[in-house]
Amino acid sequence: MRLVFLGLSLSSSWGNGHATTYRALLRALDRCGHEVLFLERDQPWYAAHRDLPAADFCALRFYDHLADLDRYNREITQADAVIVGSYVPNGAAVIDQIAGLARVLGFYDIDTPVTMAALAEGGADYLRPGQIPRFDLYLSFTGGPSLQVLERDYGARLARPLYCTVDAELHRPMPTRRQWDLGYLGTYSADRQPMLERLLIEPARRLPQHRFAVVGPLYPDTICWPANVDRIEHLGPAGHPDFYSSLGWALNLTRADMRLAGYSPSVRLFEASACGCPILSDLWPGLETFFQPGRDLLVARGTEDVMRAMAVRDSRRSAIGAAGRARTMDRHTADIRAQELEGFLEEARMWNERRSLMRIVTAAGAEA
Repeated sequence: MRLVFLGLSLSSSWGNGHATTYRALLRALDRCGHEVLFLERDQPWYAAHRDLPAADFCALRFYDHLADLDRYNREITQADAVIVGSYVPNGAAVIDQIAGLARVLGFYDIDTPVTMAALAEGGADYLRPGQIPRFDLYLSFTGGPSLQVLERDYGARLARPLYCTVDAELHRPMPTRRQWDLGYLGTYSADRQPMLERLLIEPARRLPQHRFAVVGPLYPDTICWPANVDRIEHLGPAGHPDFYSSLGWALNLTRADMRLAGYSPSVRLFEASACGCPILSDLWPGLETFFQPGRDLLVARGTEDVMRAMAVRDSRRSAIGAAGRARTMDRHTADIRAQELEGFLEEARMWNERRSLMRIVTAAGAEA
């Protein structure tokens, strides 16, 4: 298939998880033999922090504004499917501009709970409620009840879960020594910060003999970090496997909206588990559909849970890491997501064919 994606960013992973997801998925689609074009709005923030200025698994092209997007009308028209992602700058206008050109038009919502909150208030810059019925396929990072809401309340034709994923060729156990007892990788978020305080910063205060790490940008200077917490401003995707492999435990924290909606695993959850790193995760509805708590990972509700995990024997900790990696390799790799996407696109194509046939039959009946 020839596919066109319009997403927030493929070229820069700075301060966003979209790039990691797209890179893994598009590499897998390339391995499947598909031809992919990724169109990215050229923005100063990402241009200044590009860690993938060119890709060998797809064509990466930049456009400056809506009118500039017209340069790619031919590719959009000839594609078997066009997929617009969430948080595309001025994405609602982009959708209006290309909707009539695409054979199959999809939306990939990497921020479903945030999107649905915005839809309830009238929409976001990247999507309006009235645009949802125009999509042949609505792909969502969030599964569970949210899919039914999208179809029932917003008129989505086919709402299907396409969860985040991991590039299994990049993320694997690395031969590195343990450097930290507990580490967290994620951009600062005000709604996640209270959980970071309870599940990492407070344990660090209580366990001065242990080492901790927090990796990610935008953390305010007002945070009082204990002396045994190392801060790393940014770590590109190529450095993630070494980081996770150097941890005793990886902490997984979920955004408040995604925790409330449930069924919203994070990219970092799969990355860490693919590296064989045992995980401490916050609790959210649907977690058990991705990993078995107590076997594939441990759940941490508060500081005391973290303290107990720190006392777990290495043999038990290693067994949890191995079980989590096995589950990820079996169910959550990019190759599996690419196969799921192929199936969803075929479903959308067949839906369109049936709808076109029904129109022909209806028109013939009216003429008779």
